[in-house]
Amino acid sequence: MTLLWRLGPPVRWTSLRKFASHPKRSADSDLELARSWLKDLHPNTIPRHIGQVSFSRSSGPGGQNVNKVNSKATLKIPLVALLPLVPSLLHSKLRDSRYTTDRSQTLVIQSDESRQQSSNVEACFDKLHQLLLNSAKQVVPGETSKEQRARVHKLQHAQNEARLKSKKFLSNKKSNRRGSKYDD
Repeated sequence: MTLLWRLGPPVRWTSLRKFASHPKRSADSDLELARSWLKDLHPNTIPRHIGQVSFSRSSGPGGQNVNKVNSKATLKIPLVALLPLVPSLLHSKLRDSRYTTDRSQTLVIQSDESRQQSSNVEACFDKLHQLLLNSAKQVVPGETSKEQRARVHKLQHAQNEARLKSKKFLSNKKSNRRGSKYDD
């Protein structure tokens, strides 16, 4: 027997609605949007209404209690509901996730870590948060600091100077081999 439970309204996901498809956006702006989205991503920012939670009996902690109580939580989130809320850079990672079912394009996350339904529901959303966080960290590179940029610029300048010095040295060496026009 499976019980269905609809989740309540979202807590804070308002700033994340900006990821609906925009054909004129560049790759740099996508990257900046993804970085700002990643900074704002917290477990409480994931809307609780985008998925459907069902409960069932399962193995896990609880002894004989697991045979009587439906405490295992299964969170099903259709990708069509989730993808507009996340940056487009993450879409392929989410589609290739181990939680994604092939035929229905749905994320299915289960938890039976606790004896309480509410704890298992929160564990499902924590797993979703970790999935989003790990996917973003794999796809979105970190931002370079001003100090690092200055250091790289200084190293590139020093490398260019060394290259020019080497070229001048080799040029002088070859010109000395040619000899001069005024040899006796």
